[in-house]
Amino acid sequence: MTRLRALLALLLLALMAGCSSGTDAATGSSTGGAPANGAAVDVATFATQLAAPGTTVLDVRTPAEFASGHLPGAVNIDVQAPDFGQRIGTLAKDKPYAVYCRSGNRSGAAVAQMTDAGFTHTYHLDGGIGAWQQAGREITQ
Repeated sequence: MTRLRALLALLLLALMAGCSSGTDAATGSSTGGAPANGAAVDVATFATQLAAPGTTVLDVRTPAEFASGHLPGAVNIDVQAPDFGQRIGTLAKDKPYAVYCRSGNRSGAAVAQMTDAGFTHTYHLDGGIGAWQQAGREITQ
C-alpha cells in the first residue's frame, strides 16, 4: 500500500511539473509571464505587459483613428498602408511589441505579418482599444 501511494505521489508530481510550462489558453501567456508569440491577449494581460522593459506599443489603425485617441506612448503604423511591410522592417525583430487596433481584427493581421517576417515577441489586444476603454483604461490624444 505504501509503495502504491509513493508511486501515485510521483505520478502526481510528474503531472504537475508537466503543467508548469507552456501557454495559458485564456490569456495567451506563457508561464514565464510573456504572452506567446502571436497571441491575442485580454486587457489585463496586455496592461501588465505594457510595463515590461523594452515593450513598444504599436497602434495599427489609420492616422485619423490614432489622432482621435490612443494608448499612451503608442507608435502609429497603419497596417493597411502600402508601406506597412517596409515600416515594420525597420523595427528590431527580437523586441516585444504590444499591438492593437479598434477591435482586434487588424492587429491580428498585423501580428501575423510580423511573425511571418521573423518577429519573436508580438501579441495583440483581443477586442482592441474598444475593450481597453470598456475596461476603464487610459487613452490619450
